Amino acid sequence: MGRPVAIIGVGQTKHGNRSEITYPDLVREGVQATFEDAGVGPDDVDGVVFGTMPSMMEGVALTHFYFADALQAVGKPILKSETCGSTGMSLALTGYYWVASGMADMVLVVGSEKMHEGDSQATMTTVAEPFYLRYFISGAPGVFSLQSKLWVDRYGLSEELVRDAAAKISVDHHNDAFDNPFAHIKKKLTMDDVKNSKVVVYPSRLWDICPNSDGACGVIFASEEKAKKICQNPAWVKGVGYSGEEYWFDDSDKVVWKSAIDAAKQAYEMAGITNPIEELDVAEIYNPFTYVELLHYECFGFCDFGKASDLTLKGTFARGGKLPCDPSGGVLCTNPIGASGLIRVAEAAMQVTGKAGDHQIEGAKLGFAHAMGGVSQFNGVMILGSQL
Repeated sequence: MGRPVAIIGVGQTKHGNRSEITYPDLVREGVQATFEDAGVGPDDVDGVVFGTMPSMMEGVALTHFYFADALQAVGKPILKSETCGSTGMSLALTGYYWVASGMADMVLVVGSEKMHEGDSQATMTTVAEPFYLRYFISGAPGVFSLQSKLWVDRYGLSEELVRDAAAKISVDHHNDAFDNPFAHIKKKLTMDDVKNSKVVVYPSRLWDICPNSDGACGVIFASEEKAKKICQNPAWVKGVGYSGEEYWFDDSDKVVWKSAIDAAKQAYEMAGITNPIEELDVAEIYNPFTYVELLHYECFGFCDFGKASDLTLKGTFARGGKLPCDPSGGVLCTNPIGASGLIRVAEAAMQVTGKAGDHQIEGAKLGFAHAMGGVSQFNGVMILGSQL
């Protein structure tokens, strides 16, 4: 398990269409915000971990070298990771293990994306297996809409019930985003607005789906000794988990989703959590689609399989509910893909240290952060606490 590790600083850019700024300066903005929050400088970190979506999304190869100056990484060890949507969690776990292993005492972790400079959906259509799947799974909406249908059919769920639950998630999160100064899409919606919006890939409609966002996020991981010297209230890493499945979409059960279940179980075991719905105070779930958020509630043990829709409509997972999920608005409202998973870690850290501002969950002491990626085959979890 290694030595204790804490997050001592986080930083985000304002996310959205950042066409007014160059990509290196966008990264620099996120890095500077992170150092300012931590109260340390570039000379204090031993190395840098950086990642984006796979490089074809950027149109730039070896982005960690391209951004080395913006990352304040010149002359330091630098690692790059890219695992599609789960990139941000892959980065966080890399930084965590680098410090937990004793190889470094303080590491800067940064994820970024400037989606308005490329064609993200053209790139995403290439991720599926090219000979069979690519013809009918057109990018992420196709993959996760198919998964949603599998889930509804498996448990014989009422499509109207699930549609209402998905619409409530969309309404709640787009409203939550108004209290998040970094969020991209802030929109007052009604249930009817969501349910009557344009079908993209059935059953997913326009307001069920995340946007294209530009943005960057940074997190600084530090050893126990460093953290206690520098930070009065760090966010301690209590548990981590990461799991993967087959690349071929049809070779694994995407309803009783093993990689999601296993990643959560690993993190729960390390953190000593046996009843997540009772023990967790807040969760930042990677939710690029409303239906996938519902399925994740079940895979993470927040409720029994087939019950997420009922509990969602009762307000269990809304702000003010038993386990508030994505009070930041989540990926549904802000999605610079290479940073999106790391934003979940940053937001959970802000919650357990009481720094989440207007979207703070009162009394949050134990937070759950998650990211999912690949062609839905990767899931990663990090649990953060206010106490060592």
